[in-house]
Amino acid sequence: MTARIAPARRAAYEVLRRVFEHGAWADRAFGAAAARHALDRRERAQAQRLAYGAVQRCGTADHLVAELSGRPAARVDPPVAAALRLGLYELLYASGTPEHAAVDQAVELASAGMRADPPRRGRASAASGFANAVLRRAAREGRALVDAIDDSAAPGAAVVHSYPEWLARLWFEELGPDEARSLMAAMNEPAETALRVNALRADPVRAREEVLEAEPSAKPPAGPGLLAPPEALAVHGPLSEGLRRRLAAGELVAQARGSQAVVSVLDPRPGERILDLCAAPGIKATAIAGRLRNEGEVVAVEIDPGRARQLRELCRRLGASCVRVIEADAARTDFPGGYDRVLVDPPCSDLGTLASRPDARWRKAPDAIERLARIQGEILSRAARSLRDGGILVYATCTISARENELRVAAQLAADPTLRADDLGSGSPELASRRDSRFLQLRPDRHGTDGFFIARLRREATTAGLGV
Repeated sequence: MTARIAPARRAAYEVLRRVFEHGAWADRAFGAAAARHALDRRERAQAQRLAYGAVQRCGTADHLVAELSGRPAARVDPPVAAALRLGLYELLYASGTPEHAAVDQAVELASAGMRADPPRRGRASAASGFANAVLRRAAREGRALVDAIDDSAAPGAAVVHSYPEWLARLWFEELGPDEARSLMAAMNEPAETALRVNALRADPVRAREEVLEAEPSAKPPAGPGLLAPPEALAVHGPLSEGLRRRLAAGELVAQARGSQAVVSVLDPRPGERILDLCAAPGIKATAIAGRLRNEGEVVAVEIDPGRARQLRELCRRLGASCVRVIEADAARTDFPGGYDRVLVDPPCSDLGTLASRPDARWRKAPDAIERLARIQGEILSRAARSLRDGGILVYATCTISARENELRVAAQLAADPTLRADDLGSGSPELASRRDSRFLQLRPDRHGTDGFFIARLRREATTAGLGV
């Protein structure tokens, strides 16, 4: 690449190519690119904003490429397509970049990318001209073209907000057009940064007060009680060195407020036996240990050996000595009964976390929801059998999909008459699911945190042998 291309753009361009040409995860590709180009803190922030934004908005960008050139983006050489996606993101969504700089640098990236690929080297000049023509038209007409798209139906909304059409249709059907558009817009904004004070490494009250006093960017989280537990902090802007040191020391843990709410609903008490299914990476397991003050037992089950190792390491680093990690398939294993509380956090479509994972929306497929729902049902059924009489089970996902959430829990309740659902919505009406108010459905547009679904079930005490 030539020296005239800013390092942040070089790194962002490489991330786009790695994601769309090689199937790399955006966060891993970004870390490698930032290190390769030795980006300083300011450059790193700019590169991440450009890379993640361009990956996220590639659906809109590809639509504009087709509109402005008459050529589908899929037929554009990949080095040029990546440059166009980056340039179009800067022109339409990135403030502070002069139009001529966005155009010129994207054109240079397209040319350099073609020159670096021997089979395409001879077409570098033509590619440069093509990219220049598309981007200059986009500078004049792009915003008006996007604004003219009718997003009252799912196909248009998918283009405007840059989502796969199947996902826009799903949310239009389940949430209605207004809420679907609201949700899609919210998940194009940066995800919140939330932290939890680790009660096993620091006094929650004192540590929280110290952080709030020392860190102007840290604030108490706003919202209903479940989303503002006393150990939670919200950070606005980049993490300071002080916060990073506390994270490294295990005094603070990065954990979305929706994830913290799951543990609050579970409400573990010291001395209890807790089963945590599909427990890796262990953020909730260690939060449960903190609630227990390491008095009791958490059996954390994880099928993947590598993730189980990471879970053990996290427990060690955070001081969660009451957690015992078991490698097992939660969908195929019968666990002994008698647990006081069970957390079922099964594999899901992760549709509530798209704000923090820019490439995730392009990796999802509609058939995965039905496949995951079957696995969730198997895990939930086995989990329910491990409860003692009077025990509590919390089923939680980080998705927004009725098939995996409300319908999945309703099916379990219909199959097991000894379970009943707590009416969580009556205590937290602002968080209640619109489909079934007994359950909670957190959403980025309504609550400012990831999209978590939470249901709490109880095993009815049996009367067998009591003479009644």
